[in-house]
Amino acid sequence: MGSQTVEHLIEASSGVHFTGFHLEKTDPSSSAVEPPSTSAAENINPPFVIGVAGGAASGKTTVCDMIIEQLRDQRVVLVNQDSFYHNLTVEELKKVHEYNFDHPDAFDTEKLLSIMEKLKHGKAVDVPKYDFKSYKNDVFPTRKVNPSDVIILEGILIFHDPRVRDYMNMKIFVDTDSDVRLARRIRRDTVEKGRDIGMVLDQYSKFVKPAFDDFILPTKKYADIIIPRGGDNHVAIDLIVQHIRTKLGQHDLCKIYANLYVIQSTFQIRGMHTLIRDAQTTKHDFVFYADRLIRLVVEHGLGHLPFTEKQVITPTGSVYSGVDFCKRLCGVSVIRSGESMENALRACCKGIKIGKILIHREGDNGQQLIYEKLPNDISDRHVLLLDPILGTGNSAVQAISLLIEKGVPECNIIFLNLISAPQGVHVVCKRFPRLKIVTSEIEIGLNKDYRVIPGMGEFGDRYFGTDDD
Repeated sequence: MGSQTVEHLIEASSGVHFTGFHLEKTDPSSSAVEPPSTSAAENINPPFVIGVAGGAASGKTTVCDMIIEQLRDQRVVLVNQDSFYHNLTVEELKKVHEYNFDHPDAFDTEKLLSIMEKLKHGKAVDVPKYDFKSYKNDVFPTRKVNPSDVIILEGILIFHDPRVRDYMNMKIFVDTDSDVRLARRIRRDTVEKGRDIGMVLDQYSKFVKPAFDDFILPTKKYADIIIPRGGDNHVAIDLIVQHIRTKLGQHDLCKIYANLYVIQSTFQIRGMHTLIRDAQTTKHDFVFYADRLIRLVVEHGLGHLPFTEKQVITPTGSVYSGVDFCKRLCGVSVIRSGESMENALRACCKGIKIGKILIHREGDNGQQLIYEKLPNDISDRHVLLLDPILGTGNSAVQAISLLIEKGVPECNIIFLNLISAPQGVHVVCKRFPRLKIVTSEIEIGLNKDYRVIPGMGEFGDRYFGTDDD
């Protein structure tokens, strides 16, 4: 494969691919290394589904647009309940003005459930487009919706059916004054749809208001968040987006182990992971994008070191209140893959001392310490342990145990790696609960040969170019 930019790769990729948001089913009480028994598709993290309900003209669409805008670095799709209106029969078309579009029976909920089930399992779907002139959903071509990290389901009655509610991770009710909603509806229907104001008011009093009181308002009790004033409430929307980002960036294992940190994934990070995982990527590209990812992990790891407050005088003569970096630290690389992370550490920490540990694999699980060269005063330092792959966790346990034997407090060790298998995370975090692990992605697991999957192959061979025939 020739040289490709991350941006080009992202644009070219439209299928399902693995991210740092896998849901793992590993039993945290077991440290045994077992190959995964589920398929790749079953391990893809389900999307984060947000339901946005409220009365007609309450500002639901504005709220959805604002959430989508602030989550622009995530894959977000909008599914509108209006797409699932039933086709009107010939008899219903003759009396269309007597048809209640705000009643639960007006929607094809079974079709909506089918669409949501497919999206939940990472499948692309075709969403119908409802034509409000012919009152049919087969006039326009369907809209293809690809699997996404976030799905926003919007509609007046999406909280009415408990089966639809069960798909939602967050339920938002947009609560707007009835007079404001009526004024917006009059303006929308008369200007945009060319309807007579008398007809609009008649429909409102006959169908819209009763349906709101009978079916929509009662579903407000199911909401996790109620937004007064809709899109005008910027504070509420900012808090919602912040909560969504936290949920998206938090792997399930982070909920089990408070000492595990997975850096927040973005399209750039996904794109770089896609490149270094591709078996056809050239050595030059592999090293380039691996170095970029390593630098991100190192920077994130440094953010977990202690600091002291410090004030400085700026060139303008002003006082700036900041922080001072931790001075007593060193790096320790696990030979040889860990040596690929040394340059990034040196680039971030000028003149940092770096030690070496060589561990030899014996059989499937045995580990033997072959060589170690560490700073004499390592017990007085914070240690950044470098190894790009955390697989079974056996080598990591051996290296960490050595550091502790040398007098390094467990809480002073930060283990930095690019990818981590759940099995290795369980082993290390249970054995050393005060140590911190910083990684960029959690993998599916290990195969029968104890190799990380989907993984990226033998990292050292690919990085140092020793896998050529």
